[in-house]
Parts: sequence; C-alpha cells; structure tokens
Amino acid sequence: MDPTTYPPPPGQTRRYAPPTRSGTVRFRIPSTNDIAETSYSIWGNLSSKKVPLICVHGGPGIPHDYLLPISLISTDYTIPVVMYDQVGCGRSTHFSPHQYHPSFFTIDLFLAELDNLIRCLGITVYDLFGHSWGGMLISSHALTQPAGLRKLILCSTPSSMKTFVQVGAELRSFLPLEIQASLADPLSPEHATAAMELHRRHLCRVEPFFPEELMTSLHSLAENDTVHHAMNGGPSTPASVDINGSLKDWSVVSELGLVTEKTVPGGVLLINGYFDSAQDACVLPWFSKTKARVKWVQFALSSSMPHLEETDRFVGVVGRFLTTHS
Repeated sequence: MDPTTYPPPPGQTRRYAPPTRSGTVRFRIPSTNDIAETSYSIWGNLSSKKVPLICVHGGPGIPHDYLLPISLISTDYTIPVVMYDQVGCGRSTHFSPHQYHPSFFTIDLFLAELDNLIRCLGITVYDLFGHSWGGMLISSHALTQPAGLRKLILCSTPSSMKTFVQVGAELRSFLPLEIQASLADPLSPEHATAAMELHRRHLCRVEPFFPEELMTSLHSLAENDTVHHAMNGGPSTPASVDINGSLKDWSVVSELGLVTEKTVPGGVLLINGYFDSAQDACVLPWFSKTKARVKWVQFALSSSMPHLEETDRFVGVVGRFLTTHS
C-alpha cells in the first residue's frame, strides 16, 4: 500500500462558526479527590429538542482543536455539538510528569470525566462520536450501558490494541527500507523526517501541509505529553505503533456482544479511511460481533482524519446517520 500513488483528498473546503458558548466544569478525580477542570465548547443550544452530539478527541492527550470542522454538523443539521479537552491536555487542567504515578492515568479516570461532563451540562439523552483513542473511550462507556446513550460513532478506532499494533507493523513494512530503519532508531537524525513520512501516509493526507487545527493539537501534545506517555508509552506521536503504556492490553472484542439494540438503540456508525492506521482488521470485530445495528463507511482518499481530509462528505455521512430515525 503506497498512499503517495493515489490522489490527495480535497481537505476542508469551508469554514465553521465559533462555538456558541464555552466554559469549564469542576471534576473531582475519583482516585485522589483532587479537583480538576474540564474545558468544553458548545455549538448550538442544548435546550433545543435535538439530541446533542458529544465529540471525544483522541491521543490520549491530543486536545479537540483538530476535531473543530465536525462542528459543521451543528450548522448543517441544527444538532447541538459538544467538544471538550480531557484533563491533562488543551484548556483543561494539566498534570506535571511527576505529579502522579503513571498508573493514575487509566481509562476509568476518563470515563469518570465523561460521565461528569454529561451530568454537569444537564444532558440526559445524547449521541457520542469518538476519534481513535476517543472511540476506545466511548466504546468502554457504551459497555457500562448508560441510560441516555442513543447513537455511537467510532472513527479510526481499533477494537483492540494488539490488532492495532500488528496493523501498524504491517503498514511500516510498506515504507522504503531507509525510512523503516530511521523509524526503528529514535536517536537517528532522520527519525523525525521518517515519522513525518509515516504521518503523511497514515495520519493525515492533506497536502501540502497539515491543517491548522491538527497542527494546533500536535503542538499542544508536544508541550505536555504526560498523559500520552503514561497511556501509550514510547514517543509522543499520534501514529505510534509501539504501545507499552497502560493501554497496551486494552480490548473490547470479547464484550461486543453486550452492545445491543437495547443498549445503543440508535445504532453504531463505523468510519475509517482506506489509508487509516486503523485498518479494516481493527474495525471488523465491531461490525461482526456487536448485536446493535451497524453501518460501516470507508473514506477512499483518507487516512486517520477523514473529518479533515474529506470534510464535506464526512459531515454529510455523520449528519445523515444522526438524523435517521432509530
């Protein structure tokens, strides 16, 4: 698979509005009772009769700026859209590398934060969108069978880290040998260039430069990678395939039969790109094992960021799914 031989995606062709309102909610960390703040933004009106879409960013530790074009769903479909930065990144409370032991950063921490945000915003019925790690998080949220969850959208989301690592190794094997060698040696002077080549193939294919929203999120990760390092381990890059942090054994494959039409009544939408780091093998268990209604859409020109690579089509696909009566 050589993405460089295929045409680039169209990218983002129109601008989006600023949020209707932004703010923070207090979050009491369950394991320590420390108080943190979760920063959020809302497009539209939560008091409307439309079910809101809550968007959960990836990383871990990559703030939501790169998801901003998804707010066009509010513009096009008058659906309230909520985005937030998970604690440890973006505009939410940050943690220093030595403030907590790496074992502090668990999926349970971020599940509790999501539950707290939903409660503090007074949301009772909701749809969830998760990108990459965000999809893993909302997968685990769905397995708790929350009463208010209606629809689930998983974008570029693996069903298990073991499969994701195997797929990553396979994608690397298609790279030129000199790039593979530089990727394998973090001390190589060519390592950063090789990593960027990997990213341009399987993270975001927009040319000639990454979109501003993505660069903003990546710069934020570079400034504070505490959460990312604790949970993913290894180098602080969203395309890392060597996972040795707290997420290394994460999987929902054996539990997907618990996702039913009763627990997710509006159904599940699976999204990945043809050149995605979450290749079909990562997504397939969700399609074959869940007992809820499932739709799978692949974006032919995209890698891991179809909302930035094929924005107009992406907004249409997600918007139609959200407005289809369950």
